Amino acid sequence: MSAAPRPGVAVVAFPGSNDDGDAVLALEGLGANSFAVWHGEPALPPADAVVLPGGFSYGDYLRCGAIARFSPVMAAVRDFAAQGGPVLGICNGFQILCEAGLLPGVLRPNRTLRFVCRDVALRVEEAAAPFTSRCEAGQRLVIPVKHGEGCYFAPPDLLAELEAHGQVVLRYAPGENPNGAVDDIAGVRNRAGNVLGLMPHPEHAVDSLLGSADGALVLGSLVDFARDRLLAAAPQPAGARP
Repeated sequence: MSAAPRPGVAVVAFPGSNDDGDAVLALEGLGANSFAVWHGEPALPPADAVVLPGGFSYGDYLRCGAIARFSPVMAAVRDFAAQGGPVLGICNGFQILCEAGLLPGVLRPNRTLRFVCRDVALRVEEAAAPFTSRCEAGQRLVIPVKHGEGCYFAPPDLLAELEAHGQVVLRYAPGENPNGAVDDIAGVRNRAGNVLGLMPHPEHAVDSLLGSADGALVLGSLVDFARDRLLAAAPQPAGARP
């Protein structure tokens, strides 16, 4: 029996990214061939999924993610997403995706105006590929956050749309909201469902020795989907049934 193929996952590194290495290691441990891609590249190498990691791209000048959205690689990320490729934005990556218009809403300074760094409990609102297929709706996850501008905001009409189309994927559990995010929103996806941004850091919760392995459910779901995508694109051997 042949081993399961290892899908390629590109982790985009910007000036000021500091969790790209952790994301690469976490994805490798979950069965991916993960590799870093510098933000100045005009094209993505062949990949089955893309991750925009946490950090402080361009020092968070202007607004978090406001400069990174203009990086050359973002045109390729946008094209990849338009073709249905899965894109995951973690913390600063979430901010970049919102600034780039790939996700709805904005990330504002935390309500306390203080940086927060701690484990938080989350509730899975939507359990589906490509990001939460290893989870169950209503499941409780514990994943750390570390940010100063993680307060998700959307006006009431947009919030109604997000709810109507099942775009709120993760919420902070009651009493766990660390930043004042509207409706306790911790993670949202686009209408097509293939782009997700979340403020918690799943790459820092992939080993129970670190306090929680719940982040592996999110990243593992992404790896599963990327592997399925790789297999679907592979040439069929002669005589194989469709």
